Amino acid sequence: MDSNKKTLFDKVWDAHVVETIPDGPQIIYIDKHLIHEVTSPQAFAELESRNLEVFRPEQIVATADHNVPTLHQEKPIRDDLSRNQVEQLTENCKKNNIELFGLGHQYQGIVHIIAPELGITQPGMSIVCGDSHTSTHGAFGSIAFGIGTSQVAQVFASQCLLLNKPKSMRITVTGTLNENVQSKDVILYIISKIGTDGGTGYFCEYAGNVFEEMSMEGRMTVCNMSIEMGARGGMIAPDETTFEYVKDKKFAPQGEEWEEKVEYWRTLKTDDGAIFDKELSFDAADIYPMITYGTNPGMGISIREVIPAPQSESEEKALRYMGLEAGQTVNGIKVNYVFIGSCTNARIEDFRSAAQYIKGKSKSEAVKALIVPGSQQVVKQIYEEGLDKIFNEAGFQIRQPGCSACLAMNDDKIPEGEYCVSTSNRNFEGRQGQGARTILASPLTAAKAAIEGKISAFESVH
Repeated sequence: MDSNKKTLFDKVWDAHVVETIPDGPQIIYIDKHLIHEVTSPQAFAELESRNLEVFRPEQIVATADHNVPTLHQEKPIRDDLSRNQVEQLTENCKKNNIELFGLGHQYQGIVHIIAPELGITQPGMSIVCGDSHTSTHGAFGSIAFGIGTSQVAQVFASQCLLLNKPKSMRITVTGTLNENVQSKDVILYIISKIGTDGGTGYFCEYAGNVFEEMSMEGRMTVCNMSIEMGARGGMIAPDETTFEYVKDKKFAPQGEEWEEKVEYWRTLKTDDGAIFDKELSFDAADIYPMITYGTNPGMGISIREVIPAPQSESEEKALRYMGLEAGQTVNGIKVNYVFIGSCTNARIEDFRSAAQYIKGKSKSEAVKALIVPGSQQVVKQIYEEGLDKIFNEAGFQIRQPGCSACLAMNDDKIPEGEYCVSTSNRNFEGRQGQGARTILASPLTAAKAAIEGKISAFESVH
């Protein structure tokens, strides 16, 4: 084994090591710290209680997203807890000179959507946030992962973290994807094959032509759900697609600095012959539009399959909760709610693909369909491109940016016992409201379910 051969993960990680403790963890420097209203208040309080200041406020970006309402954002928030958290964030940011994209700001939105679209997220960075889906930013070839509240305080105070280096893993998908298969289907397929703990202890690199051919938005969807297979994070090597996406964004480097950065970013790829702790590969031809049928993201099948027999007590319990049974086809499950949004699938591309399918059709009378853009920027694009007309004419409701019906921390909850086809990332019991039944899917599959009032396979044109 040639120790000079490095993986993409090694290159970015090693570039951020401040100090290595003999036989122990390493101190890692953090380039960007993203914060929101839910996991930051306790960290700020801890800093105050110890008379510490925020060390590098200019490297922190804040937004309000988790429990903001997605209707009437210009009015005071009705829910006391939510209002207090948002107000607390505003106060903490003001006190500590931190840039805040709060409610009403032109850049407000879901934390993992605004950082990439503003050019805050860049290749080769280390990025953290008190939120598990920070792995999204790995799509740029950065090391990005979620941290706990005490670690948020650590970064506030030192701009560093004490960490053990995770193991490395590479998942390669090659070949040609089937029609109507979106990036969401690719990651749901991978998780269904390796399970929700298949990536535990690893940082995963996605490789192969399928990821190379994906748009940046597709890559973000894949990396977003790395956490759902237990991985610490996921990353994709930056390439021309990445550079093209970042170029000219609001906070992207300009002029000479841009040229220098791109030159460095081009070196961020796994060396030939570098060794991974674990390697897996899949054939794109085996992937069809996917849905989940259970209460974890690993319980997924293609729409063409039948629900498999439960292999454990927890799988039996999941089927009972979902009101489904083994051997049942998922085609035809009636749904009353469809949610297209969340940090997984609330980018403009997601809405374009849904709108393309919906155009000229009307949603089922039985379905309440929510379109929740991931940011104010995406809202702007939806209206500029006339997608709003398509959604409105089809009976879909367009909301304001926020995490919305991904998690029951705001007003957008799904009633008990109802099925919701959701483009979000988690389908745990009660995730979208007490007793709610979540079926994860791609924006295209969700749009189809909204029109037909049930889950249904795509007609093959062959």
